[in-house]
Amino acid sequence: MAANSGIPRIGGKIRRLRRQRNMNQSDLASALGISASYLNLIEHNRRNVTVPLLLKIAGYFGLEITDLSESDEVRLANDLMECFGDDIFADSDITNMDVRDVASSNPTIAKAMLHLYDALQNMKNNQSAVGADSQDRLTGKGLASEPVSDFLQANSNYFPSLEAAAARILADVDEGEDLQNGLCAFLSNSFGVRTAITSLPDRISRRYDPDSRKLEIAQTLTPESRVFQIAAQIALLAAGGEIDNLTDNGQFATPDADILAKTALASYSAAAILMPYERFLAAARNVRYDIDLLAQQFEVSFEQVCHRLTSLQKPGAKGLPFHMVRSDIAGNISKRFSLSGIHIPRHSGACPRWNVYTAFLHPGHINVQISEMPDRKRYFCIARTIVKGEHRYGAQQRYLSIGLGIEMSYADQMVYSDGIDLKDERNVVPIGVSCRVCPRLECSNRAFPPVDHELNLDVNRRGASAYVSS
Repeated sequence: MAANSGIPRIGGKIRRLRRQRNMNQSDLASALGISASYLNLIEHNRRNVTVPLLLKIAGYFGLEITDLSESDEVRLANDLMECFGDDIFADSDITNMDVRDVASSNPTIAKAMLHLYDALQNMKNNQSAVGADSQDRLTGKGLASEPVSDFLQANSNYFPSLEAAAARILADVDEGEDLQNGLCAFLSNSFGVRTAITSLPDRISRRYDPDSRKLEIAQTLTPESRVFQIAAQIALLAAGGEIDNLTDNGQFATPDADILAKTALASYSAAAILMPYERFLAAARNVRYDIDLLAQQFEVSFEQVCHRLTSLQKPGAKGLPFHMVRSDIAGNISKRFSLSGIHIPRHSGACPRWNVYTAFLHPGHINVQISEMPDRKRYFCIARTIVKGEHRYGAQQRYLSIGLGIEMSYADQMVYSDGIDLKDERNVVPIGVSCRVCPRLECSNRAFPPVDHELNLDVNRRGASAYVSS
C-alpha cells in the first residue's frame, strides 16, 4: 500500500453528512461558499481542505473538527482488507482501492460484510457443530465479543452518561482511608446489600444474589481486583438505567452480546468510580502517563490503568488517543481498541514483530518499541506482561501481555520515551497487521504468503522466508 500523502481523507464523511441531510452538492457548496465542482473533488479526496474551510464545514454540520476525521472509515477499510485477505477471495482480484471505496461510500454494506465474515470464521472454528447448532453459528451466535468490540470502538470508548453516574455515586461514598469499606458501606446504605469476602468456586470472582441482596467476592483476588468487582456491582445497581439505555441503543443481535456489553459497561463504570475522570486525567498528565505510578496512586492494576487511559475522550478535556491490545502467549487477541489509527486484527493474531508478543521474553518489564506500518505511519508502543488468576498455591495462572500505543507525534508526552532517540531510524521496527495482508516480502518472520503477491518460488533459491525466493 502506498504511503498517504498527508491529505486528510475526509471526503467520504462529508458526502455522508450531506446525504443524511438530503442535500445535493450544489446546495452544500453554496452554503460553504465554494463551487460544486470543488466540493465534488473534496468528496472524492482529490483536493486539500484548507483550515478555514474545515472550520466552516464543521460549523455548518455542528461538529468538532475531530468529528470529521475519517478514522472510522480507515478502520473499516482495514478490517475489510483483513476479510478479503482470506483464501476464499484469492481469485477475486479485489484491490485496496476497491476496499476503500466500499468503506467510504457504503459503510453499512461494509459492516454487513464484516458480520458475515465474522460468522464464517466462527463456523470454521467450530467445524464439529452440526444441525441447528451450525445454523446458530451462521447467524452470528457465539460471536458476541465482536459486536461489543465494535460498539466500544464506535463510541471511542467514552460514555458521558456513565461518567456522570460514576461522579454521582462517588459523591455518596466515604472514601476515607479504605475505599473498599467505603464502597461496601455505600452498597449497604443505598441498596441494603451485604458484602462478604469469601471462598467461591474456582474461576468465580463475583457473585450477587438479588433475592438475598448478598454480594460475594472471591477472597483469592488481589486487593485491586476485589475493589474493582465491588465497584462493578455498584455500577450495575446504581447506574443500571444508564447501562440499559446504552445497550438498547447498541441493538445487539443476541442475548450473549447484550450481556457481554452490559458487563463491559459495568467495568467501564467501575473504572470511572475508582479513577475519576478529571482527577485521573490531571494525574496522568502530571506523571506523563507513567502507568505504574498511576496504579499506585489510584490503587488499581496495570491493566485497569491502561483501560482507563483509552477512555479519556471527553470533548475539551481529552487524554492521548491510545490503542490497546491484550494477547495471550499463543497470540490470541482477547481485547482490542484503537484511537491511534493502528489496525488491530479482528481474527487470529497480529504481526509477531509487535512488542505485545516480544514482551513475553521479558516478563514483568516494560517493553518499548517504535513501530512502523507498511504505509510508513509510526507508533510509539509499550507492552508488559501480567499474570491473572487466583492468588493461592496450585491455582492455574493466565499469562497475558498488554500493549498500549499512540501515534508517533505524541511520543514525547509519555515518560517511556525518555532516553530514546525518536528520530534514529535504527530504533524503528517494521511491523504489519498480519502476514496475509502484509506486503513486507523481506520479513523473516513471515508465517503465511501475502494474499496480493503472486508467488515466484524456486527450489534452488531461498529468500527471507519459505514463500519468497527472490
